[in-house]
Amino acid sequence: MKKIQVGFLVSYDYELLKSAIPQVYTNADTIFLAIDVNRKTWNGKPITIDPSFFDWISTYDKDGKIVIYEDDFSKPELTTMQCEVRERKMLANKMGIGNWLIQLDADEYFINFEKFVWYLKTKNHLLDNPEENKVQFHPFHVSLYKKTKNGYLYVDEATKTVVATNYPDYRVGRKTHGKVIYVNALILHECLSRNREDLITKLSNWGHNTDIDLDGFMAKWDSVNENNYKEMTGFFYMKPSVWERLDFIEGENITEVFKNFKTQKEEQLYKSKFYIFKKNLGQYLKHLFKKK
Repeated sequence: MKKIQVGFLVSYDYELLKSAIPQVYTNADTIFLAIDVNRKTWNGKPITIDPSFFDWISTYDKDGKIVIYEDDFSKPELTTMQCEVRERKMLANKMGIGNWLIQLDADEYFINFEKFVWYLKTKNHLLDNPEENKVQFHPFHVSLYKKTKNGYLYVDEATKTVVATNYPDYRVGRKTHGKVIYVNALILHECLSRNREDLITKLSNWGHNTDIDLDGFMAKWDSVNENNYKEMTGFFYMKPSVWERLDFIEGENITEVFKNFKTQKEEQLYKSKFYIFKKNLGQYLKHLFKKK
């Protein structure tokens, strides 16, 4: 127990795991890949996973850390979000309560996973009785928005996300009922920077598919480029103002962009120590009064 367990949900974008898994491999105890046994999305659409992907897993997994977990995760009587929450709970139970349960998507690349793991281990006492001491950890996404001719457009401010918990009572996506703890860690999120067809597939099949004005979002996504992005505002797929502005970074591919973020952008995207302190103090007081 008290292991660092990492789980990925595997679907149509499985090829991205070749970039995501290497960022966590060394510091994870076990990595679980959850795959629908019938090869369906939560929306019931068929997916195909090329056998060469499993060959890559076998070759890459030198330390025998990767576990393939197949089950029936697509239920037509449930919404996509209900399917997502159900799958995350099933995966977490497979990972083992009493460990740190870190769930990531294929398009999330931890910039400094070792530092995040070190922080979790300072909280190992919360694993002794997790149901009575529920917590969830919020690092920050750096979201890639669109690939352009010379690089990538990305959201110019890191935004909170949740990836880890000690008790997986998920309610929406990875959000649980536990106390929130903010961690000054960054995840490069290849959220929307895909080709147009793949992006529409994602937005039509993920847990938020009914929350998006797909036509309106795609119209803005189509029109923005590295020459006009400074003249435009409001880019988030649900409430546009959440992502107010974009910035640009050079890079031919995700490997180059990841390297450029590490050398050029990482420090300026971290939150200040005061910001993290203030957020965690607010969460502590909120949780304290909630208990009373």
